[in-house]
Amino acid sequence: MSRSFPFAPFVLATALLASAPAWADQALATAKACMACHTVDRKVIGPAFKDVAARYAGNKDAASFLAQKILKGGSGVWGPVPMPANTQVSDAEARKLATWVLGLK
Repeated sequence: MSRSFPFAPFVLATALLASAPAWADQALATAKACMACHTVDRKVIGPAFKDVAARYAGNKDAASFLAQKILKGGSGVWGPVPMPANTQVSDAEARKLATWVLGLK
């Protein structure tokens, strides 16, 4: 005799929501061309986003700092290749991207 598990949809929805932050802003990162130089898991031209998250873990000012790096670019932190300014990214989008990156594990 088979029993129905009435909470199965809830468990599935919870599992999907738990994984949502990892994808929450990857679409924005793709739309703003971040993924041309970065990936979540491995270095390409720029560092992997997970490496950025690890470097700035515990830094309470990291989101603001990274948002400014996204907007204005920078060099020398991750190697010799400079990151260009991203004029197509708004202040709010830069903050959202920085928060997303910092949330990656």
